Amino acid sequence: MLTRRHIRVKVMQCIYALIQSEDDSLEKQQKFLNVSIANVYSLYLLMLSLLLELHQLAQKHVSASSKKYLADEQDNFPNKEKFIHNKLLVQLAENTALKEALDSRKLNNWYLNEEYIKIIYKDMVESKLYQKYMQSTENSYEEDKEIVIALFKEVVAPNDKIYEYFEDDKLTWVDDIPIVNTFIVKRLKKAKEDSTFSFFLPKLLKDEQDMVYAKNLLSKTLLNNAEWEKEISAKTPNWDKDRIAEIDHILLKMAICEFVHFASIPEKVTINEYLEIAKEYSTPKSSIFINGILDKVVKEYKANGKMQKIGRGLL
Repeated sequence: MLTRRHIRVKVMQCIYALIQSEDDSLEKQQKFLNVSIANVYSLYLLMLSLLLELHQLAQKHVSASSKKYLADEQDNFPNKEKFIHNKLLVQLAENTALKEALDSRKLNNWYLNEEYIKIIYKDMVESKLYQKYMQSTENSYEEDKEIVIALFKEVVAPNDKIYEYFEDDKLTWVDDIPIVNTFIVKRLKKAKEDSTFSFFLPKLLKDEQDMVYAKNLLSKTLLNNAEWEKEISAKTPNWDKDRIAEIDHILLKMAICEFVHFASIPEKVTINEYLEIAKEYSTPKSSIFINGILDKVVKEYKANGKMQKIGRGLL
């Protein structure tokens, strides 16, 4: 689920938090990093379970409407139970492994905050997407999958109330929401009628090496902070430190750390990754500034042998 770029962002957040709190405890920041990365998976489970909550609320509405004497809007549909029989939603609802994952992490957020589900449900049933789906007489897994993906993209993901809720719950989730939402859409697109329970419970990290990389990047950047400061100062003699954005400073240190301590990562990969992060998290001109500094560092380190890269993809 998480790529190396996402991991770099997590490390950046940790270093930024350390600077803001003026706490130089490496152990504390490593713990923060572990929790921050683990919380991405909790957010994934919560967003996926939100679909389950909408499905359950739809079942309650259909059940309630069947007991009414007066007709409501549901009665205008060829099959008012079409949404609750949606094959992908039923597949998720019957996924016991997903339920166990939610229970084991005590992720009962929507049970405690059901007003958010009601808000999204109202937006959903009033949407043209839902209306068109409910008017259709087609009955296929592909159609059911398409409507779930479309509703997630157009109704669920853009909902401001959900965004505000996650922002208040865990600050790091603000940056994680786009990552998780994009992953969910990609995952749902690949879903098949015979997908196993585990398909909807992917690994958070590709392998253990990703976590090792995250911890090493954090520790080596912080432990060599003074050295990286000198490098940046030497390459920016006409700049006051206060004129360099805090995020730019952090990204430069992380990139220089990768040049020196991560021999298997090509310098071009490092530069491209941090330029992309700068475009998203720092000032409009940051990527140009960072690119100029890193270019100087690479040329110097190659000349004096300080940067030794090994492995494939280095040409």
